Amino acid sequence: MPDSVPASTPASTGTVVLSSEQIQGLLPHRYPFALVDRVIEHVPGERAVAIKNVTLNEPQFMGHFPGRPLMPGVLIVEAMAQVGGLIVTQMPDLPKGLFVFAGIDGVRFRRPVVPGDQLRITCTLLSLKRKRFGKVHAEATVEGELVCSGDLLFSLVD
Repeated sequence: MPDSVPASTPASTGTVVLSSEQIQGLLPHRYPFALVDRVIEHVPGERAVAIKNVTLNEPQFMGHFPGRPLMPGVLIVEAMAQVGGLIVTQMPDLPKGLFVFAGIDGVRFRRPVVPGDQLRITCTLLSLKRKRFGKVHAEATVEGELVCSGDLLFSLVD
């Protein structure tokens, strides 16, 4: 796994800042839980904006729900957490290890996410304590409309 990815400037044009291959080098998630397709803005240790393309061929849609496929809220939150993880994994001087959920505060869902939607996920680091506990604010939008937001807390597992 690479130690770091060079700091990137925001790409307002939607160009790829981190490719799917680079994301796989930074996050441990694999199919079917790799939920970040590309990163379009990235300031390591501060902020990231990523894209998750929602497609009908994803396994959760077989049962959630037949005849009316909806992306489960827990997977929207997981996608937001993975973007938050990209911020934390790029912070200098942090101990190596796995950051996992420690809490979810104030998460609200505003509208359903369906196949064909493209989630634009923005995460901003709010705090980092003792190099072990992080907090990010996350928002997911579809076509500029807020679909989910909240604060996600992470803890380093030794």
